Amino acid sequence: MKRNSIRKSFALLLAASMALMVMLSGCGGGKSAGNVAPGNKNTGDSGGSEKQVTLTHYTIDSEDRTFIEKLIPDFEKEHPNIKVKVEKAPYEQFDSKLQTLIAGGKSPDVTSHYGYGGFAEYYNKDMLLDLTGLIAEEGFKAGDYHIPDNLMKIYTVNNRTYGIPVNMYVTLMLYNKDMFDAAKLSYPPSDYEDKSWTFEKMVEEAKKMTLVSDDIAKTQYGVDFTWAERDMRPLYFGAEPYSEDTWTNGGVPSETHFDSPEVIAAYQKLFDLIFKDKVSPNSEWSKSVAGQNGDPFVAGKIGMSIGGSWNLAGANDFPFNIGVAAVPWGGNDKVRSTLFVDPLMILKDSKHPKEAFEWIKFLLTTEVQEKSIELSGGNPPVNTEAAEAYYKHFDGIDPEDVKKVYEGAVKYGYESYNHLITKYSQINDMFINELQPVETGHKTLEEVMPVIQKKVTEIIKR
Repeated sequence: MKRNSIRKSFALLLAASMALMVMLSGCGGGKSAGNVAPGNKNTGDSGGSEKQVTLTHYTIDSEDRTFIEKLIPDFEKEHPNIKVKVEKAPYEQFDSKLQTLIAGGKSPDVTSHYGYGGFAEYYNKDMLLDLTGLIAEEGFKAGDYHIPDNLMKIYTVNNRTYGIPVNMYVTLMLYNKDMFDAAKLSYPPSDYEDKSWTFEKMVEEAKKMTLVSDDIAKTQYGVDFTWAERDMRPLYFGAEPYSEDTWTNGGVPSETHFDSPEVIAAYQKLFDLIFKDKVSPNSEWSKSVAGQNGDPFVAGKIGMSIGGSWNLAGANDFPFNIGVAAVPWGGNDKVRSTLFVDPLMILKDSKHPKEAFEWIKFLLTTEVQEKSIELSGGNPPVNTEAAEAYYKHFDGIDPEDVKKVYEGAVKYGYESYNHLITKYSQINDMFINELQPVETGHKTLEEVMPVIQKKVTEIIKR
């Protein structure tokens, strides 16, 4: 799921309230681990130094990220000795350009995992500065910025901190109220505790909204189910493709199970939506109505869309009425949502780590996080005080529904694999290529999954 390329059309949804954020302790915290060297000595000038320095913040060339350029004048006014420069790259080139910059001795100071690779990959490549010493030296406390301590655990390895959370996204369901009304269906619930809302019930509702015609303008589908990245989707049904030691071994699994009957059966349920139940579009149809990176839901052709909360970005401009709902229960009592907690990280080769830390702290303040919501078009603030300003952001959507969806998504959430597994950019590319024939109906899962199992093993062992 190319979530950052999708963000070119959409900005991103809200962070949860303090109460629901606290529940994150069991969802993603501490799930990426490994052996950590002692804290790095910081050699940069302090934020109060008279010497003027220039920081580089590296991000994707997308409006929901480059908005930080509009925040720079206020920061530089408060810190006259620090200048901030924004370095940009297209989403598809983000990881490769970062490696090129580092190899050429031009490492940025601050970035996040906005490309295919995630925290575990950066960590295992020894790219990240251990922030533990800076945090102690600066007296930084997550609570001062209304960041629950449990969020900090996600990017803490062996009690050493390598990232400060700045945004949080979840998986949720968007639904087209107009299509539900036309089919005379009740709206799906926003309460995750409603046990009647199941995967099977969703399929029943989807059938009543699906209309397939030779005229593409008349064709519409009941559901588009893009829950998490491709390798993570079996988890929704309770099948675990990676061994448990993945989360305590630096994001390196000792075993994978992509050719197991349980994992294959989980994938089959999702592909049955397209080929058996015929309630979901294939990728070729989606591209034909929405373009290469478009969203057929936005085109008004999908009744229910399960995906990342960034899909809400342009909700105020959609040409139909929308609602938010809980992801239906699929058989996993503990997991129904994928969490996407993005940190700001200082790269190990930064020449000005203290100044970079000042910039990060500035971006976490309530005032700046509130301002960022509007400037970005809807990025969800990690600052829970700033999040209060976000609940009213979406026209026609009850803020209480948004809150319930976030509470449930966090309670039943699990941090995205692309943040927690090393070499993920290679794994992701392989999955896209190998599953494409299944997505187009040219191969079966029984043919493809053994190949995927073999290639995942090879990538991990390299």
